[in-house]
Amino acid sequence: MDIFSNFTPILIMLFNSIIFLVFAAVFFAVFPLIKKQQNFRLGFIVIASFFFYGWWDWRFLFLILGSGLLDYFVGLLLLKNPKRRKLFLLLSVLGNIGSLMAFKYSGFIGENLDLLFASMGMQSGFSENIPDFFLVTPVGISFYTFQSMSYTLDVYKGRLKPTKNVLQFFAYLSMFPQLVAGPIVRAKDLLPQLLLVPKLSEKDRWEGLKLIVHGFFKKMVIADNLAPIVNKGFVAENMSPDSFYWWLIITAFAFQIYCDFSGYSDIARGLARWMGLSFELNFNHPYTSLSLKEFWTRWHISLSSWFRDYLYIAIGGSKKGKFRSHLNMWITMLVSGFWHGAAWTFVIWGGLHAFFMSLERILGYPLKLKNSSLGRIFLVLIVSIQVWVAWVFFRANDFSQAMQIVYAMFSFTGDFSSSLGLDELLFISIGVLREVWIYHGLNKNRFIPKKMRNFTDILLLSLLIAACVFLRGEGSEFIYFQF
Repeated sequence: MDIFSNFTPILIMLFNSIIFLVFAAVFFAVFPLIKKQQNFRLGFIVIASFFFYGWWDWRFLFLILGSGLLDYFVGLLLLKNPKRRKLFLLLSVLGNIGSLMAFKYSGFIGENLDLLFASMGMQSGFSENIPDFFLVTPVGISFYTFQSMSYTLDVYKGRLKPTKNVLQFFAYLSMFPQLVAGPIVRAKDLLPQLLLVPKLSEKDRWEGLKLIVHGFFKKMVIADNLAPIVNKGFVAENMSPDSFYWWLIITAFAFQIYCDFSGYSDIARGLARWMGLSFELNFNHPYTSLSLKEFWTRWHISLSSWFRDYLYIAIGGSKKGKFRSHLNMWITMLVSGFWHGAAWTFVIWGGLHAFFMSLERILGYPLKLKNSSLGRIFLVLIVSIQVWVAWVFFRANDFSQAMQIVYAMFSFTGDFSSSLGLDELLFISIGVLREVWIYHGLNKNRFIPKKMRNFTDILLLSLLIAACVFLRGEGSEFIYFQF
């Protein structure tokens, strides 16, 4: 089954929907009126965020409440009862991981247990006995459980003092701009900001608007126009054997998922800026990376840093020798793959990244080649091939389809008869050219007189808004909602 095409967007308050525009207009009309009263401000953020999430299914609000209340009280208990710190931390971790396992992985676990018992000639029926309620993955559960769990982990490590204000805690946990698809914001960064009276300057409003418009452009013009191209390739009954066609399809998916997810992050950061809050950059042009190690400092930065700080370093990092360093990195990447989805293809995706990063560490070729222009181009090409191959497994419906596509990609055969049309190539080219521009370190201000820069910024933003209106693709849910 194609998990990237089975959403029901009408039930979710998408950023690119009329209902969200109405919601945002009401929120930002009321917010300035109550922003000076701390508890009113925090309470309003919590109520608005719960309404935003509950628009999808109000029943799953109890999961956020349960996860949040667990970690709120665990944070206080860690401070009051230091002798039982490990017990309280374990309670938080088990509670959060337990909810993830129940709602996101119960079907996967049941199916694999059935297969295991069947291979031994026994019938189990685990998957048939899982309640239907547990087979619906709550939107954004992986994000808000990780954000909630990071709070108690930071309190446990002494990096953060627990808050006694439950409204402050839930404003942090349920903040609607990033609630369902990140970025994963650390409590130590956001909790102090929530206590300050927001002071918005004209620069804040303008920078927030630019982030929001650029985010909508990435999502609605690039990602949503690439989605039908990608979906058509992966749902085809007869797989094309054309090598060039599949390189184009995977390139389309690479920029679809990048523009879709980074577009969401940009919108979230822009909305937060309008609330007087600052979210860290979540994507930094990952396809210009010279190594996979660098790629993971540029792609989904909030998640990769979460796994680095709370898993990789926690199990030893690189402090216990080269073998343990590789092993810890493999564990981290495999868990990261499983975090993304309840399917073996996601685990393989994580494993491929681990394998390629191990090769980098052992051979050391990025360090040897990055100082020459040709070497840098070669490194970008190598990283792109590695990431593209891994994306096949991330996007494929199953392992068999993924292997067929990889075989076709590297067979270098075909007559190009199934390649894409010019209109389809246009949106791939826009994504590619954006990264080429960044790779060469170009800045539009180099080509524009200083007196004209404000005018050109306004003109560019106007053109992007017009593109969102007239060149938008068919509206679809953000890809990372499923995670």
